[in-house]
Amino acid sequence: MTTLSPTAPPVGAHGLQPPAQPNQISSLAGAAGEALWSAVARCRWGWALIVADRAGIRWVALGDDADALHMSATAALPGAGNDTTARAHHRGARGRPWWHGTLTAPLPAALREAVLTALDTPATAPVMPLPLAPMGTPWQQRVWDALRALPAGGTITYGALAHRLGLPHAARAVASACAANPLAVLIPCHRVVAADGSLGGYRWGLPRKRALLVAEGALG
Repeated sequence: MTTLSPTAPPVGAHGLQPPAQPNQISSLAGAAGEALWSAVARCRWGWALIVADRAGIRWVALGDDADALHMSATAALPGAGNDTTARAHHRGARGRPWWHGTLTAPLPAALREAVLTALDTPATAPVMPLPLAPMGTPWQQRVWDALRALPAGGTITYGALAHRLGLPHAARAVASACAANPLAVLIPCHRVVAADGSLGGYRWGLPRKRALLVAEGALG
């Protein structure tokens, strides 16, 4: 189990899998969505998998195991790993596999570092000028936009967020949209809790949700 850090790591402390190779990015061709860039790195909350294309950041996942994060993105992202070539792997600098095929190129270094900085500073992450491009239904996009407007240092219940969206009986639909959030921390679904005061659910594990809320000052 990854130990969650109560403080952000120093700049440059992220362990990267694989090392950045920005010169490879210029060789990509095709329209948005035809090629995906990826990086796996250590952050304050464990391993982070970041996936983007020319439209922006598509996927940010947190976990204890880099390989499991790869599999989650393969299942969730259209075109990622839908053939045997895309599922093939080669080994990065520290032996961790990363995609060879659809997810073939390292994330540009500047974008990678910007996302990692945002993850390490969750209170300000949702308002950082990052090119977010989450894929979801119109309802999910509406909920995610509302999540990004939630201030750090507090929480809101699923029902209260539904009221805010003008649909007071849609608490379950709000919870479902939170559960489908593809951008950990950047879209702060961790700030939404259950009506009984419990944490509710969290796609990347309740210990991370609690740690994030503690870091933001919402929990003691």
